[in-house]
Amino acid sequence: MSEPMRVMHARVAQVVDLSPVLRRIVFNGPALVGYPTSGVGDEYVRVLFPLDGEDRPPLPGVDGDDLDYGSVDGDRMRTYTIRDVDADRGLVTIDFVVHEGGLAAAWARGAAVGDVIGLNTPKPLYDPPEGLQWQVLVADNAGLPAALRIVELTAPHVATRLVLEIADEAHRVPVPDHPRLETTWVLGGNGHAPSCIDEIVRGLPRPEGTGYTWVAGETKALRGARRHLRRELGLPATAYKALGYWTADAERWRERFAALDEGTRAELEGMWAQDRDPEAIADDYEDRLTALGL
Repeated sequence: MSEPMRVMHARVAQVVDLSPVLRRIVFNGPALVGYPTSGVGDEYVRVLFPLDGEDRPPLPGVDGDDLDYGSVDGDRMRTYTIRDVDADRGLVTIDFVVHEGGLAAAWARGAAVGDVIGLNTPKPLYDPPEGLQWQVLVADNAGLPAALRIVELTAPHVATRLVLEIADEAHRVPVPDHPRLETTWVLGGNGHAPSCIDEIVRGLPRPEGTGYTWVAGETKALRGARRHLRRELGLPATAYKALGYWTADAERWRERFAALDEGTRAELEGMWAQDRDPEAIADDYEDRLTALGL
């Protein structure tokens, strides 16, 4: 049985720039000792940031195995994957993409030792089938930290194809050693140019044997890739995971979503309450968003 979710404060212990757009921040604190990592490469947390005038954010309550979202200001909360955990020493590492605009990026750009954020205990998403023989990992800069950690945690016998989309050659970072790893760097996307993720996923070969495709990047860029994996290739949900990590021009997107009529918003939100296959719900949800120009 998994440990009940907890929420805690964490203090910045170290700040390291990995590239012009990727900043590593290591957190520590008494509550992080024994931190219950799932041991899965893309485990994610909700990070709560202090607002102007605060030295630390208030912590929300917990509702079962998730946060009580009614007890927290969603404007101060963002989702991030964990890059590393040293539970014995009480250290949790998160790699932040830094850019102009956005609460999290602004906080990360100015982060200093001693600053305090809030975070919860993690949940994983990467879930390959038993007997995995090969995997394909495709990510832009936002998904890059999780992709690299997945490589680190992959068994030596699993053939791994890693494709990373970055905006500039200067944004490359070291890739973990793995005896059966093939890495390709692609220039594009990341808010600076059209993303190639859809084209990348469609063009990748599919080896024989038990495999898994994991794709993480900009939400709209992921729709075509997911459609290819699920509908055109007809893969079962156990053979792939397509994860929207960020949304281009997110503020404008939220404004347009909020401007939808009440009935349409209720329709969209109600989809997720249906007792149906989550992947089938995602199909309908993405189709509806596309039809609405979102």
